[in-house]
Amino acid sequence: MKRVGIITINDYNNYGNRLQNYAMHEVLKSLGCEVQTIRNTPLKHNNTYRKDVYYVINRIKEMSSTELIEAILKRTVYRFHVTKNKKIINKRIEAFKKFTYKNIKETSYLVNVDTIPFDLEKQFDYFIIGSDQVWNPVFRHGYSLDFCTFAPIYKRIAYAPSFGISTIPDKYKEKYKNWLYEIEHLSVREEAGAQIIKELTGKETPVLIDPTLILTREEWNSIAIKANNKPAGNYILTYFLGGVTKENKNRIRYIAKNKGFEIVNLACLKDRKRYNADPSEFIDYVASASVLFTDSFHGAIYSIIFEKPFVVFDRIGKIPTMGSRIDTLLSKFKLEDRKWNNIKNTNAIFNVDFSHIPPILDSERKKALNYLKNALDIKDGD
Repeated sequence: MKRVGIITINDYNNYGNRLQNYAMHEVLKSLGCEVQTIRNTPLKHNNTYRKDVYYVINRIKEMSSTELIEAILKRTVYRFHVTKNKKIINKRIEAFKKFTYKNIKETSYLVNVDTIPFDLEKQFDYFIIGSDQVWNPVFRHGYSLDFCTFAPIYKRIAYAPSFGISTIPDKYKEKYKNWLYEIEHLSVREEAGAQIIKELTGKETPVLIDPTLILTREEWNSIAIKANNKPAGNYILTYFLGGVTKENKNRIRYIAKNKGFEIVNLACLKDRKRYNADPSEFIDYVASASVLFTDSFHGAIYSIIFEKPFVVFDRIGKIPTMGSRIDTLLSKFKLEDRKWNNIKNTNAIFNVDFSHIPPILDSERKKALNYLKNALDIKDGD
């Protein structure tokens, strides 16, 4: 039995992160592997977070004095908001940790670049990097552990990681080039990521589906839990990781009123009774919704898995994000009309043809599993 360690972001406050981590575990277990996620954090030895001032400084330079004042005010309001809601935020994190403890096997130890156990590479036969935005320099700050630099090259496997942004800052390019060269098996989650690797290394890289898409609807239903505060009737589900414009909020309210639907806002502190829903409840919320409005990659994924009408909005936020991951997803499954800008009328929101999805999904799952079998040196019949 091959021992596999997963290197990913350990985010106990994000549905997509927890669910992709769970999915990767289950897929590897189905291939006969013994699996653990290696808990890690991009901390220095002095326990101070590595602030990536590159983006911040350049963003400030681009701002007018009015924009800078507005940004400072927004940040102040945000900090006040977090302090005021600390109790409910901590309760949500605790719910996510309970889900993790129940469904994902993690190492008892926590590592960073300064505290890697001397025998870590000997504890596992292979290391899977991904999925999620493990190669996003804005989030991870050129973190060598995300490239498994501590392990022999032949043990390094990247499964559908994301860069999260469209270009790598110059200060990281040489590091990324060298680290990417030294990964035995490379794959990414979006076309733009493949292009980044091509530009840095000259390598052609396969674009694979997120591990959440490898599991079937039935497998997801097996860990779904009926949400305590789910409406009895029809409802619109919103799941936004960035901001929502006043105009779009009004449009969603109008649709809800016109249809007689309730609105459920996940991961939104204003919808306090649903804020603590854990990842198992998230699955149930999506599976039971009449429609999902989202700017989330994984929000779109679970709508596809459960064949639920959905609409994708562009992400609004202070950190640049790469829309390529959603564009790749929608293009792969021929669902480009799910972008908000392509919606012509209310009927188009609810009338979605999913009949062509199963054969595409079947083909992509086989591609993903063949990649993993080859990388892990697993022969059929093993």
